[in-house]
Amino acid sequence: MKKISVDIQNISKSYKDVKALKDISLQINQGELFGLIGPDGAGKTSLIRILTTLLIPDSGIATVDGYDVVKDYKEIRKITGYMAGRFSLYQDLTVEENMNFYATVFGTTIEENYDLVKDIYSHIEPFKKRRAGKLSGGMKQKLALSCALIHRPDILILDEPTTGVDAVSRKEFWEMLMRLKDHSITILVSTPYMDEAELCDRVALIQDGSILSVDTPENITGNYEGKLLAVRAEDLYQLKKDLAGYEHTLSVYLFGQNLHLTMMEKNSEKDLRSYLKTKGHGELRIDQINPNIEDCFLDLMAGKERNP
Repeated sequence: MKKISVDIQNISKSYKDVKALKDISLQINQGELFGLIGPDGAGKTSLIRILTTLLIPDSGIATVDGYDVVKDYKEIRKITGYMAGRFSLYQDLTVEENMNFYATVFGTTIEENYDLVKDIYSHIEPFKKRRAGKLSGGMKQKLALSCALIHRPDILILDEPTTGVDAVSRKEFWEMLMRLKDHSITILVSTPYMDEAELCDRVALIQDGSILSVDTPENITGNYEGKLLAVRAEDLYQLKKDLAGYEHTLSVYLFGQNLHLTMMEKNSEKDLRSYLKTKGHGELRIDQINPNIEDCFLDLMAGKERNP
C-alpha cells in the first residue's frame, strides 16, 4: 500500500467575496510527481500556500507527512522545500552566498547535500560569484531549485516554476525533476501549461477553486467522451460561429490553425461536412484526432457549465 505524503480533506478558502478554493480534497503519494494543473486564478497558489503553512484555510484539514498544516507548521517547514512562483531569493547576494544562507538556515552545508543538488547546481556553479539579480531567467530558476533542495527535504513544492522562462529552460527543468524522483522526494508542482501535465505521474485539473479530475494523464485522455475532430477552413472565425450553432456540437475551441470540435458520437463526419458546405465553407479539412490534456480540460469545463 502506498504511503500518503499529502492529504487534503475539504479545504476551502475565501478572500472576502471571492471563493478561491471550494471544498478541495485530494491525496499525493510518497515519491510521486504530482501536477496541479489550471489557468491563472484557478486556486493553485492558494492551495500551495496552505500546504507550505503560509496561509490558513477557512475550513478543512490538510496534512504533510502526517503533520497538520496549522498546528504543526514548524515541523512542515523543516521537511518541505518550497519554490515560489516569483523569484524570491536575495538578488544582491551572489549565487554562492544565497546557497550558503539557505543551507545555514536549515543547519546544513552545501558540501553535506551536494550529491542531491549537483545536477542542478553544476549548471550555475561557474557563476557562483555573480549576484542573483544579474542571472538569466533560466539560471534564477536553477538557483531557486537548488536552494529549495539544499536541506534535503522530504517534499518539494513548486508554484508555477516554469512561468516566464524559455522553452529550453522549461525542458531542462522538467528533466531535473524527473531525476529528483530517484531520491524518493515527493514533488508537487503547479503549472498553467497543459503540456507539462503529461510529464507527471498524476495530475489534478483545477478551475475556479474546484477539482475537475484527479488521475494519471493517460487515464484522463483515455476517458474523453465524444468524437474529437480537427476542422479547418479558409475563414476560421466564421467556421467557429457555424460550428457553435451546429446541433450536434458539444464544444468547439481554437487550437493553432485548427478548431477542435467535440461532437456527439451518433453524428457522422459526412453530415458535418454537408452542414458546413451549406454554410458556404470551401476547402474543408476534417480529421479525427486523439485528445490531449488541454482538450480534456476544456471538455470538463464545458461539461461543468452544461451541468452546474
